[in-house]
Amino acid sequence: MVKAIVEIDKEANKILNHLKVEYNLKTKSEAINFMAQQLKQFIRTEPEVRPEYWKKLMKIHKGKHTMIGSIEDFKKRYGRK
Repeated sequence: MVKAIVEIDKEANKILNHLKVEYNLKTKSEAINFMAQQLKQFIRTEPEVRPEYWKKLMKIHKGKHTMIGSIEDFKKRYGRK
């Protein structure tokens, strides 16, 4: 768990207090965590793929593929016993 000292304005304080009452939360920390979880769906948290890596991926995708089939086919083809 990360601890932080934050400064919030009066409006944010009202909102946090409202969330505490509305969702039966004990502390403002819980209210902030609740808000973060709710906002998570609107914020993209995964990093974007760099353009040069995307080009590399497209080359791989267009490359020659070998269909192996089942695990048994793979073992026959590559000699695994």
